[in-house]
Amino acid sequence: MTHPLPVFEDVRAAAARLKDQAVLTPLLTNPALDARMGGRIFLKAECLQRTGTFKFRGAFNALSKLSESQRRAGVVAFSSGNHAQGVAEAARILGIKAVIVMPEDAPEVKKAGVLERGAEIRAYDRETESRVEIAEALCAQSGAALIPSYDHPDVIAGQGTSGLEIFETLKAQDIQADQLVCCVGGGGLIAGINLAAEALSPSTKIYGAEPEGFDDHARSLASGDKVVNTRKGGSLCDALLTETPGELTYAINQPRLADIGVISDLEALQAVRLGFETLKLVLEPGGAAALAAVLSGKVDVKDKTTVIVLTGGNVDSAVFKQALSS
Repeated sequence: MTHPLPVFEDVRAAAARLKDQAVLTPLLTNPALDARMGGRIFLKAECLQRTGTFKFRGAFNALSKLSESQRRAGVVAFSSGNHAQGVAEAARILGIKAVIVMPEDAPEVKKAGVLERGAEIRAYDRETESRVEIAEALCAQSGAALIPSYDHPDVIAGQGTSGLEIFETLKAQDIQADQLVCCVGGGGLIAGINLAAEALSPSTKIYGAEPEGFDDHARSLASGDKVVNTRKGGSLCDALLTETPGELTYAINQPRLADIGVISDLEALQAVRLGFETLKLVLEPGGAAALAAVLSGKVDVKDKTTVIVLTGGNVDSAVFKQALSS
Protein backbone atom coordinates (compact mmCIF):
# COMPACT_ATOMS: atom_id res chain seq x y z
CA MET A 1 0.00 0.00 0.00
CA THR A 2 1.34 3.40 -0.97
CA HIS A 3 1.04 6.01 1.75
CA PRO A 4 0.52 9.72 1.06
CA LEU A 5 3.44 11.99 1.77
CA PRO A 6 3.29 13.63 5.20
CA VAL A 7 3.13 17.42 5.41
CA PHE A 8 4.13 19.95 8.05
CA GLU A 9 0.70 19.85 9.71
CA ASP A 10 1.35 16.16 10.39
CA VAL A 11 4.51 17.18 12.24
CA ARG A 12 2.51 19.66 14.31
CA ALA A 13 -0.05 16.96 15.13
CA ALA A 14 2.72 14.55 16.10
CA ALA A 15 4.16 17.15 18.49
CA ALA A 16 0.81 17.28 20.28
CA ARG A 17 0.78 13.47 20.69
CA LEU A 18 4.36 13.46 21.94
CA LYS A 19 3.78 16.20 24.50
CA ASP A 20 4.64 14.83 27.96
CA GLN A 21 6.06 11.68 26.32
CA ALA A 22 9.17 12.72 24.36
CA VAL A 23 11.97 14.70 25.97
CA LEU A 24 12.36 18.29 24.75
CA THR A 25 16.05 17.74 24.06
CA PRO A 26 18.42 20.69 24.49
CA LEU A 27 20.03 22.74 21.74
CA LEU A 28 23.56 23.05 23.09
CA THR A 29 26.51 25.28 22.25
CA ASN A 30 30.21 24.77 22.93
CA PRO A 31 32.71 27.66 22.68
CA ALA A 32 35.65 25.30 22.08
CA LEU A 33 33.87 23.69 19.11
CA ASP A 34 32.90 27.10 17.69
CA ALA A 35 36.52 28.27 17.94
CA ARG A 36 37.85 25.09 16.34
CA MET A 37 35.43 25.23 13.38
CA GLY A 38 35.29 29.01 12.93
CA GLY A 39 31.52 29.23 13.04
CA ARG A 40 28.54 29.29 15.39
CA ILE A 41 27.31 25.76 16.08
CA PHE A 42 24.19 24.48 17.82
CA LEU A 43 23.94 20.81 18.79
CA LYS A 44 20.54 19.13 19.01
CA ALA A 45 21.21 16.41 21.59
CA GLU A 46 18.81 13.64 20.58
CA CYS A 47 21.21 11.25 22.32
CA LEU A 48 19.43 12.49 25.46
CA GLN A 49 16.01 11.49 24.11
CA ARG A 50 14.02 8.65 25.64
CA THR A 51 15.77 5.35 24.65
CA GLY A 52 18.90 7.37 23.80
CA THR A 53 17.84 8.27 20.27
CA PHE A 54 15.35 10.32 18.26
CA LYS A 55 13.60 7.11 17.16
CA PHE A 56 11.14 7.19 20.06
CA ARG A 57 9.45 10.18 18.44
CA GLY A 58 8.37 8.40 15.27
CA ALA A 59 7.60 5.11 17.00
CA PHE A 60 5.30 6.65 19.60
CA ASN A 61 3.52 8.79 17.03
CA ALA A 62 2.86 5.78 14.78
CA LEU A 63 1.74 3.45 17.58
CA SER A 64 -0.48 6.07 19.18
CA LYS A 65 -2.46 6.33 15.92
CA LEU A 66 -3.30 2.60 15.78
CA SER A 67 -6.92 1.58 16.25
CA GLU A 68 -7.96 -0.50 19.26
CA SER A 69 -8.18 -3.65 17.13
CA GLN A 70 -4.70 -3.00 15.74
CA ARG A 71 -3.32 -2.49 19.23
CA ARG A 72 -4.76 -5.83 20.34
CA ALA A 73 -3.06 -7.58 17.40
CA GLY A 74 0.32 -6.05 18.26
CA VAL A 75 3.12 -4.60 16.16
CA VAL A 76 6.19 -5.84 14.30
CA ALA A 77 9.23 -3.72 13.43
CA PHE A 78 12.63 -4.35 11.86
CA SER A 79 15.68 -2.45 13.05
CA SER A 80 19.35 -2.75 13.98
CA GLY A 81 18.46 -1.35 17.36
CA ASN A 82 17.41 2.28 17.71
CA HIS A 83 14.00 2.05 16.05
CA ALA A 84 13.68 -1.30 17.82
CA GLN A 85 14.08 0.36 21.21
CA GLY A 86 11.77 3.20 20.24
CA VAL A 87 9.01 0.79 19.22
CA ALA A 88 9.58 -1.35 22.31
CA GLU A 89 9.30 1.68 24.59
CA ALA A 90 6.23 3.07 22.82
CA ALA A 91 4.60 -0.37 22.93
CA ARG A 92 5.37 -0.69 26.64
CA ILE A 93 3.76 2.68 27.38
CA LEU A 94 0.67 1.91 25.28
CA GLY A 95 0.30 -1.72 26.37
CA ILE A 96 0.93 -3.24 22.94
CA LYS A 97 2.79 -6.49 22.21
CA ALA A 98 5.87 -5.88 20.05
CA VAL A 99 8.11 -8.23 18.06
CA ILE A 100 11.34 -6.76 16.67
CA VAL A 101 13.27 -8.28 13.76
CA MET A 102 16.93 -7.50 14.56
CA PRO A 103 20.21 -8.54 12.87
CA GLU A 104 22.30 -11.05 14.77
CA ASP A 105 25.21 -8.59 14.77
CA ALA A 106 23.22 -5.73 16.30
CA PRO A 107 25.02 -4.10 19.27
CA GLU A 108 24.34 -5.94 22.52
CA VAL A 109 23.38 -2.69 24.24
CA LYS A 110 20.54 -2.26 21.73
CA LYS A 111 19.33 -5.86 22.06
CA ALA A 112 19.30 -5.46 25.83
CA GLY A 113 17.33 -2.23 25.53
CA VAL A 114 14.63 -3.99 23.51
CA LEU A 115 14.33 -6.94 25.89
CA GLU A 116 14.30 -4.70 28.98
CA ARG A 117 11.25 -2.92 27.57
CA GLY A 118 9.31 -6.16 27.20
CA ALA A 119 9.53 -6.70 23.44
CA GLU A 120 10.45 -9.98 21.73
CA ILE A 121 13.41 -10.26 19.33
CA ARG A 122 13.43 -12.32 16.14
CA ALA A 123 17.10 -12.48 15.07
CA TYR A 124 18.21 -12.76 11.44
CA ASP A 125 21.39 -12.86 9.33
CA ARG A 126 21.90 -9.60 7.39
CA GLU A 127 23.84 -11.35 4.63
CA THR A 128 21.41 -14.19 3.87
CA GLU A 129 17.95 -13.18 5.10
CA SER A 130 15.53 -10.35 4.33
CA ARG A 131 14.29 -8.51 7.38
CA VAL A 132 11.33 -7.16 5.41
CA GLU A 133 10.21 -10.65 4.34
CA ILE A 134 10.55 -11.95 7.91
CA ALA A 135 8.56 -9.02 9.33
CA GLU A 136 5.83 -9.33 6.70
CA ALA A 137 5.50 -13.07 7.42
CA LEU A 138 5.15 -12.38 11.14
CA CYS A 139 2.44 -9.82 10.43
CA ALA A 140 0.60 -12.25 8.14
CA GLN A 141 0.64 -14.91 10.88
CA SER A 142 -0.56 -12.70 13.73
CA GLY A 143 -2.38 -9.80 12.11
CA ALA A 144 0.10 -7.40 13.71
CA ALA A 145 0.75 -3.96 12.23
CA LEU A 146 4.13 -3.40 10.58
CA ILE A 147 5.88 -0.27 11.84
CA PRO A 148 8.73 0.55 9.40
CA SER A 149 11.76 2.36 10.74
CA TYR A 150 11.54 5.26 8.29
CA ASP A 151 9.28 4.86 5.26
CA HIS A 152 5.96 5.60 6.92
CA PRO A 153 4.17 8.98 7.13
CA ASP A 154 3.49 8.76 10.88
CA VAL A 155 7.10 7.80 11.61
CA ILE A 156 8.42 10.65 9.45
CA ALA A 157 6.05 13.15 11.08
CA GLY A 158 7.13 12.02 14.54
CA GLN A 159 10.80 12.38 13.71
CA GLY A 160 10.09 15.83 12.30
CA THR A 161 9.19 17.08 15.78
CA SER A 162 12.93 17.26 16.43
CA GLY A 163 13.21 19.82 13.63
CA LEU A 164 10.15 21.66 14.91
CA GLU A 165 11.85 22.06 18.29
CA ILE A 166 15.10 23.21 16.69
CA PHE A 167 13.58 25.99 14.63
CA GLU A 168 11.15 27.15 17.32
CA THR A 169 14.00 27.33 19.85
CA LEU A 170 16.18 29.35 17.48
CA LYS A 171 13.31 31.67 16.57
CA ALA A 172 12.67 32.39 20.25
CA GLN A 173 16.30 33.54 20.47
CA ASP A 174 16.02 35.51 17.21
CA ILE A 175 18.67 33.29 15.58
CA GLN A 176 18.62 32.22 11.93
CA ALA A 177 20.39 28.98 11.05
CA ASP A 178 22.27 29.06 7.75
CA GLN A 179 22.38 25.28 7.58
CA LEU A 180 21.55 22.07 9.40
CA VAL A 181 23.45 18.79 9.22
CA CYS A 182 21.81 15.46 10.04
CA CYS A 183 22.77 11.83 9.51
CA VAL A 184 20.91 9.80 6.89
CA GLY A 185 20.03 6.12 7.14
CA GLY A 186 16.63 5.49 5.62
CA GLY A 187 16.02 9.22 5.61
CA GLY A 188 13.04 9.47 7.96
CA LEU A 189 14.53 11.97 10.40
CA ILE A 190 15.98 14.28 7.77
CA ALA A 191 12.68 14.07 5.83
CA GLY A 192 10.76 15.22 8.89
CA ILE A 193 13.31 17.94 9.52
CA ASN A 194 12.99 19.04 5.89
CA LEU A 195 9.23 19.47 6.36
CA ALA A 196 9.82 21.57 9.49
CA ALA A 197 12.55 23.64 7.87
CA GLU A 198 10.47 24.38 4.79
CA ALA A 199 7.66 25.72 6.99
CA LEU A 200 9.63 27.47 9.72
CA SER A 201 13.07 28.29 8.31
CA PRO A 202 13.02 28.01 4.50
CA SER A 203 16.37 29.73 4.01
CA THR A 204 18.18 27.06 6.08
CA LYS A 205 20.05 24.61 3.86
CA ILE A 206 19.78 20.95 4.91
CA TYR A 207 22.81 18.66 4.58
CA GLY A 208 23.03 14.93 5.17
CA ALA A 209 25.83 12.69 6.41
CA GLU A 210 26.26 9.04 5.40
CA PRO A 211 28.88 6.33 6.02
CA GLU A 212 31.17 5.12 3.23
CA GLY A 213 29.72 2.10 1.46
CA PHE A 214 26.22 3.10 2.51
CA ASP A 215 26.00 6.44 0.73
CA ASP A 216 22.87 5.50 -1.19
CA HIS A 217 21.28 8.93 -0.71
CA ALA A 218 24.40 10.73 -1.93
CA ARG A 219 24.65 8.52 -5.02
CA SER A 220 20.89 8.68 -5.61
CA LEU A 221 20.95 12.47 -5.55
CA ALA A 222 23.90 12.47 -7.97
CA SER A 223 22.28 10.05 -10.40
CA GLY A 224 18.75 11.43 -10.18
CA ASP A 225 17.28 8.05 -9.29
CA LYS A 226 17.35 5.71 -6.30
CA VAL A 227 20.35 3.38 -6.10
CA VAL A 228 21.00 0.30 -3.95
CA ASN A 229 24.03 -0.36 -1.75
CA THR A 230 25.96 -3.51 -2.60
CA ARG A 231 27.05 -4.14 0.99
CA LYS A 232 24.74 -5.34 3.76
CA GLY A 233 26.98 -4.66 6.77
CA GLY A 234 30.51 -3.92 7.86
CA SER A 235 30.31 -0.32 9.06
CA LEU A 236 30.51 0.86 12.66
CA CYS A 237 27.61 3.21 11.86
CA ASP A 238 25.13 0.35 12.35
CA ALA A 239 22.21 2.73 12.78
CA LEU A 240 22.62 4.00 9.21
CA LEU A 241 22.94 0.77 7.22
CA THR A 242 19.95 0.78 4.88
CA GLU A 243 19.92 -0.72 1.40
CA THR A 244 18.32 2.16 -0.47
CA PRO A 245 16.38 5.37 0.21
CA GLY A 246 12.73 4.91 1.13
CA GLU A 247 10.00 5.77 -1.35
CA LEU A 248 8.44 8.44 0.86
CA THR A 249 11.70 9.72 2.31
CA TYR A 250 13.37 10.07 -1.07
CA ALA A 251 10.35 11.91 -2.47
CA ILE A 252 10.62 14.42 0.37
CA ASN A 253 14.41 14.67 0.54
CA GLN A 254 15.45 14.63 -3.12
CA PRO A 255 14.25 18.17 -3.94
CA ARG A 256 15.20 19.59 -0.55
CA LEU A 257 18.67 18.31 0.39
CA ALA A 258 21.56 20.66 -0.40
CA ASP A 259 24.23 17.93 -0.34
CA ILE A 260 25.52 14.95 1.62
CA GLY A 261 28.89 14.45 3.28
CA VAL A 262 30.19 10.88 3.17
CA ILE A 263 32.25 9.89 6.22
CA SER A 264 34.59 7.04 7.13
CA ASP A 265 34.35 4.86 10.22
CA LEU A 266 37.47 6.53 11.56
CA GLU A 267 35.90 9.97 11.17
CA ALA A 268 32.80 8.72 12.98
CA LEU A 269 34.95 7.37 15.83
CA GLN A 270 36.83 10.66 16.08
CA ALA A 271 33.48 12.47 16.36
CA VAL A 272 32.42 10.10 19.14
CA ARG A 273 35.66 10.90 20.93
CA LEU A 274 35.17 14.66 20.58
CA GLY A 275 31.60 14.25 21.76
CA PHE A 276 32.84 12.68 24.97
CA GLU A 277 35.94 14.76 25.61
CA THR A 278 34.69 18.19 24.51
CA LEU A 279 30.89 18.07 24.59
CA LYS A 280 30.61 15.64 27.53
CA LEU A 281 28.09 13.54 25.61
CA VAL A 282 28.03 9.82 24.84
CA LEU A 283 27.41 9.21 21.13
CA GLU A 284 27.34 6.12 18.93
CA PRO A 285 29.17 6.26 15.56
CA GLY A 286 25.99 6.63 13.51
CA GLY A 287 24.64 9.19 15.96
CA ALA A 288 27.81 11.23 15.53
CA ALA A 289 27.81 11.09 11.71
CA ALA A 290 26.66 14.69 11.21
CA LEU A 291 29.29 15.90 13.65
CA ALA A 292 31.88 13.83 11.78
CA ALA A 293 30.86 15.44 8.49
CA VAL A 294 31.48 18.87 10.00
CA LEU A 295 34.74 17.99 11.78
CA SER A 296 36.16 16.40 8.62
CA GLY A 297 35.26 19.41 6.47
CA LYS A 298 32.67 17.52 4.38
CA VAL A 299 30.24 20.30 5.30
CA ASP A 300 31.79 23.78 5.56
CA VAL A 301 30.70 25.68 8.67
CA LYS A 302 33.18 28.55 8.69
CA ASP A 303 31.52 31.93 9.33
CA LYS A 304 28.08 30.26 9.33
CA THR A 305 25.43 29.37 11.91
CA THR A 306 25.02 25.60 11.79
CA VAL A 307 22.80 23.12 13.59
CA ILE A 308 24.20 19.60 14.03
CA VAL A 309 21.79 16.84 15.02
CA LEU A 310 23.38 14.31 17.39
CA THR A 311 20.99 11.44 16.80
CA GLY A 312 21.91 8.65 19.21
CA GLY A 313 24.07 7.44 22.06
CA ASN A 314 23.49 3.67 22.19
CA VAL A 315 27.08 2.52 21.83
CA ASP A 316 28.63 -0.76 22.92
CA SER A 317 31.45 -0.38 25.43
CA ALA A 318 33.99 -2.00 23.07
CA VAL A 319 33.20 0.46 20.28
CA PHE A 320 33.28 3.37 22.72
CA LYS A 321 36.68 2.25 23.95
CA GLN A 322 37.86 2.05 20.32
CA ALA A 323 36.60 5.60 19.74
CA LEU A 324 38.46 6.98 22.75
CA SER A 325 41.72 5.62 21.37
CA SER A 326 41.10 6.74 17.77
